[in-house]
Amino acid sequence: MSIYALLAQALVYPYPGLLDELKAGLAQAEKGPARDKAAAFLKQIGRLSLADWEELATRTLDLSPAAAPYVGFQVWGESYQRGAFMAKLNRAMAELDIDPAGELPDHLVPVLRYLAAADPPLPELVEHLKTAVERMIAILREKERDNPYIHVYEAVLAAVGD
Repeated sequence: MSIYALLAQALVYPYPGLLDELKAGLAQAEKGPARDKAAAFLKQIGRLSLADWEELATRTLDLSPAAAPYVGFQVWGESYQRGAFMAKLNRAMAELDIDPAGELPDHLVPVLRYLAAADPPLPELVEHLKTAVERMIAILREKERDNPYIHVYEAVLAAVGD
């Protein structure tokens, strides 16, 4: 499993067996800083019950609009530029049969799945992904310093930097 696919899966809503799937994916992932950050996430999440993980995921990924995991939103807010960016992403994802799974195309889950499949990815995405994820990290650190999802976001930065 590519590191991008692993990180995308780490950001889906928790379900029974997800932790085991993530551990199996981690075992297959290439060694490096992104894998290390993903391992730190799994270590913290492994201490939680499924119900606590679900609550954490909801609080972090759904109910925290400032730290919303949408690349375009973090860069442009609700604007025309975001719409144009999402249209390009949508076309690029469709060409690779990437299913956004009910999310907007600039959500980190489909973005990471796209990065796992695209060679090369859209330059606009690569250009703005780092800025967006850095903003997500800063917001989460301010709100909840020990949030395990910070490790996932840091892993995304590490993977993009590789």
